[in-house]
Amino acid sequence: MSLPVVTDWDSVPLFTNLIEEAQFWEEHQISQRLMQTALVGTDTNESTTITLRMDPRMLSRLKRLARQRYLNYQSMLKQWVAERLEKELD
Repeated sequence: MSLPVVTDWDSVPLFTNLIEEAQFWEEHQISQRLMQTALVGTDTNESTTITLRMDPRMLSRLKRLARQRYLNYQSMLKQWVAERLEKELD
């Protein structure tokens, strides 16, 4: 019997307790690619600065959404790009 594969962190629910989390992981497995990114992470010492032109209204909406999630908008944008790359590479 093959367990459902978790391919992105957004598909993991927020758990109210450890028992609920344990039950979830008994019935699911993490994809190899997601596991690798969790183990390796990103090395902030090796990041490259880029320039990205964006419509001011879009940037404003992005910043507002990031604030609602208590995130830095640049970090949220990097997370989105990383998640999309994973989907494209699968």
